[in-house]
Amino acid sequence: MRFLFSLIALVGALFVLPATAQVLDVKVPGRAPAASPTDPENIWLLDLSTGGRVKIWLRPDVAPKMVERIKTLTRQHFYDGLTFHRVIEGFMAQAGDPKGDGTGGSDLPDVPAEFNYLPHVRGAVAAARQGSAPNADDETRIKAENSANSQFFIVFQPKLQLDKDYTVFGRVIDGMQYVDAIHRGEPPADPSRILHAYIAADNPPPYQPAPAAAPAATPTVLPGTRPANAAPQPAGE
Repeated sequence: MRFLFSLIALVGALFVLPATAQVLDVKVPGRAPAASPTDPENIWLLDLSTGGRVKIWLRPDVAPKMVERIKTLTRQHFYDGLTFHRVIEGFMAQAGDPKGDGTGGSDLPDVPAEFNYLPHVRGAVAAARQGSAPNADDETRIKAENSANSQFFIVFQPKLQLDKDYTVFGRVIDGMQYVDAIHRGEPPADPSRILHAYIAADNPPPYQPAPAAAPAATPTVLPGTRPANAAPQPAGE
């Protein structure tokens, strides 16, 4: 009986290891060592209009081209001021389009697909790409798969059906509450914004909230006059 319990425990450990290897940074044969989550060169910081800073662990070990693109555009201040233009409850928040409608990107060439083993779990950050119809021919499908550029999305809830169909290049490790607060809509009526984006190695300043909107000016009414938009008085009054 003791042997049977030991055998069950051993089999269970074999199933648990692949799922926990990423979290525990266990070395898996055939895989490049994971980038350190404490290396500031691989920490992407997004200061959001929803109230705080989001810290994202970048993974150049599995998506080196997309991570390099994110670093390049961030250091060019490309993401500063851009909106989350497509935000679906229970799914994801998408940003990184200078046009704000999902059709734009940077002036740099598109990034080829780097599909990998990282799952689309809560907080996963993946490259958005131009879609293709389910019945598209192989050439169109391959072109779509290699159409990532500047846009990305952050997953609210696990969507494992997307695994190996989009390039996951990072994971939120702090500040997910500010992602949860992003305004929903396609597009949102009042879109949330990336105030600033930084690479932690560049010694960014502390988070600073967006300036409060100035109140509307109240028109000055001189004695004996009425505001221009006031209703006319009835005759005799």
